[in-house]
Parts: sequence; structure tokens; C-alpha cells
Amino acid sequence: MHVLLVEDDEMLADGIARILRGQGMAVDVVNTGEDADRALGSREMSVAVLDIGLPGIDGFEVVRRLRMRGSALPVLLLTARDDVQDRVQGLEIGADDYLVKPFAAPELVARLKALVRRSSPRTIDLQVGGLQLDPFARRATVDGQIVELSAREWAVLEYLMQNASRVVSKQQIIDAILPWGEELTLNAVEVYVSRVRSKIASAGVSIKTIRGFGYMLEQGSA
Repeated sequence: MHVLLVEDDEMLADGIARILRGQGMAVDVVNTGEDADRALGSREMSVAVLDIGLPGIDGFEVVRRLRMRGSALPVLLLTARDDVQDRVQGLEIGADDYLVKPFAAPELVARLKALVRRSSPRTIDLQVGGLQLDPFARRATVDGQIVELSAREWAVLEYLMQNASRVVSKQQIIDAILPWGEELTLNAVEVYVSRVRSKIASAGVSIKTIRGFGYMLEQGSA
């Protein structure tokens, strides 16, 4: 799930990006309407999160141009304007949904997943060996049997599977899975990885410790 986030408030953009990356999403961030227009014309995205009040061309104009190019990309507008006419205008020019600032992080995540789910013909699961993850249902199975995972264990496993056969550091895991404003120690990452290892042991998948670097999930025995 690849998100284009268009927000000119640097602190807010950083916070939203961390939240979305913590849910396993890839996030590109731009902060002007012109940059958003260029990005939407040149990159493959799953969904766009677009602030209305942008420097240069505003969010409404970005959506107009996107729809004029024939793109059906889902767009969620962010607005500080609690005005019915603004919301109506956004939807009429082709936006799919909107959120009024301030908003709750879980609601943003849920709305984005719903937009992508509605726009996609099917959900693409992650699979390595006998281990399969359904990102939208948040269900992990080993050879069809459900694996019980805590929220943090799920986030760690999902990130490792998204980066299968690549080495990722403990800090990369923290940055990807942690909601904005929360903290997690490197030792805690070790604990979560250890728990996940034991729960997927029968899947023909290993999480290798690469000393001095981090971890790598791959098919095969440890």
C-alpha cells in the first residue's frame, strides 16, 4: 500500500507519515500542490492524502487535474475548514473522502484502508513459504491455521515480510511500526522478534539475526 501524503505542515506531515509507516504502508511526502501534481502524474500510488490548504495550487485544483487525466486513484482530503460547502466541493470535484483536522490516527488509517479496499479488485496478501498475511483483515496463517499475534508482533512480522530477503535494522523496525509519539527500545524489538520466531516456526520461514546489522526474514530453516 503506497501512500502519497501532501501536507505543508512539516511536523504534522512527519507525524502522519510515521503513523502510516507503522501500519506497514510506504509513504512519499510532498508539501506543495505543484509537487503533488507532478508526483501524481509520474508515480504509481495506492491512495493520496491531500491537504486542501497548500502553497501554490490548492488541494481542490490538484484533485481536478488528477481527474482530468482520467485517474481513478482514491483521494482523501484533509481540511481545517469545518465548512459544509468546502466538503461538498471536494467530493463534487472527485475526492473520495475527507477528514477534518484534528483527527484521530486510527480513523485516518481505517479510512485509507477502506478506500484502497474499495478501489482494488482484490486484496494482495503477503506470503513467504507456508506463512500468509492478510493486511486488511490483519490475519496471519501458517498452512491455513491462524497464528495469534499481539498488535506489536503483527507489526513486526508484517514489516519483515514486506522486506523479505532484505536485512532491516532494529531502528528501521522501530521507525516503521511505532505510532508517532510512542517509544520502543532496541531490546524490546529483540523480544518481539523472538516471540514471532516461535509462533511461525512451522511455516518453513526463518528470521535470521544478522549480527551488527539486524534481521532478515526468508524462506527456509534457520
